[in-house]
Amino acid sequence: MNSSSSTRGMVNLGMASALAMFLGACGGMSLPSLSGSPSPPPEPAVAPDMPATVRADEIAGRWGLASYQNPNDRVRTEAAARGQCKQPYVITAGATGGVVMHLADQATPQELRLKGSPSGKNYIGPPGPVPGEQDREIVSFDGRVLVTRFVDKDAATRYGNMVYVRCAPKA
Repeated sequence: MNSSSSTRGMVNLGMASALAMFLGACGGMSLPSLSGSPSPPPEPAVAPDMPATVRADEIAGRWGLASYQNPNDRVRTEAAARGQCKQPYVITAGATGGVVMHLADQATPQELRLKGSPSGKNYIGPPGPVPGEQDREIVSFDGRVLVTRFVDKDAATRYGNMVYVRCAPKA
């Protein structure tokens, strides 16, 4: 073997080693796309549905309904809601475990889900993210009085804090 073929072999071996190191380093790098369009951002992880601490069977029933804007009006509004039991707002149990209620500005009631959240708050609304724009937050619930407020700021301004007072069972 002459010295020129030995030198050529060493150069080829050196180039192959350098190419292998370069390609190995590329595995951990992100090279820019030549297509001109940026790669899409990674999809956010979808949080699993959290159960609410309030159950549908606790909400189903006949309720007197009124609303207030000013927190100082809550006691008076509860009394006004109690007076509405002559024409109660009826919340029924849904076919798939939810409750049948109206969404803001909707004439026809539909089945809504009771949804929990990582913050510990409970919501009533259609399936989807928590809190969703069509959800209402359960502000308080003691089994007898339920207070909700719509998440959507416009609906919350128009409807205020909705006070549901459980009506006595029919005689």
